[in-house]
Amino acid sequence: MELFTQQVLAGIATGAIYACMALAVVMIYQAIDHLNFAQGEMAMFSTFIAWQLIQMGVPYWVAFIVTVIVSFIGGIIIERVVFKPIEHAPVLSHVVIFIALYSVINSMAGFIWDFTVKSFPSPFGSSPLFGSNLISAHQGGMVAVTLILLGLLYAFFSYTRVGLAMRAAAANPESSRLVGIRVSWMTALGWGMAAALGSIAGMLIAPVVFLEPNMMISILLYGFAGAVLGGLSSPGGAVLGGFAVGVIENLAGAYIPVIGGELKLTIALVVIVVVLVFKPAGLFGRVVVSRV
Repeated sequence: MELFTQQVLAGIATGAIYACMALAVVMIYQAIDHLNFAQGEMAMFSTFIAWQLIQMGVPYWVAFIVTVIVSFIGGIIIERVVFKPIEHAPVLSHVVIFIALYSVINSMAGFIWDFTVKSFPSPFGSSPLFGSNLISAHQGGMVAVTLILLGLLYAFFSYTRVGLAMRAAAANPESSRLVGIRVSWMTALGWGMAAALGSIAGMLIAPVVFLEPNMMISILLYGFAGAVLGGLSSPGGAVLGGFAVGVIENLAGAYIPVIGGELKLTIALVVIVVVLVFKPAGLFGRVVVSRV
């Protein structure tokens, strides 16, 4: 029973990171109807920026906040410079640009900071939380930061004019334009917020997986799985899907001998395939019907 509890708690901790990535994926998907394959690399690059600031002597939480702000601005710039000019281009053009962006960011990180593995500090430490061996202080910190972040995002999208405008622009762009909402800039803000979310996920998971240019590949795949499971049209569903994927992954690794620790990533692929086959809209997503 102790093993089961430990795996569930560890799954919730890693699921918090997957939830952040899933939410970032959904925010961009709702804005442009495409998956951002470079989301993980954007998060990785932001994490390197935080690491560089910490190496220069900047306190952790100051570096954390500065990195989130820089990531937010960077996300807006990428949308304005790279994707705004091709917003009406064919789907294949977007896919090519996403892959190119992935390669460019990965190569830039390797060129600037090289491809050697680096340790990333944790502000919470690695000791057991409250003296219990079931969960570490860093895992508890990951969950706490994620829940606070999700609460702030919920308040932003529910009670602020900008948040409500972003929701309206994502749900019905044409009607939003008619009432004076600048849909183009709402999309840019969505990119900025998705980049900021990714940076937080990267900084929280880096002490666990260590820092190197390819660190976010598997994390992004788990984020995709969470987003598909919860529903690409449902931000709340994507968050729940991310937590669910974290728990499922840990339990499968612990109780299915064939999977173990080496084939955990297969769980994400299986989740994506099964959901797309049997419930393409996800557990909480809505089915979009278009007139032809």
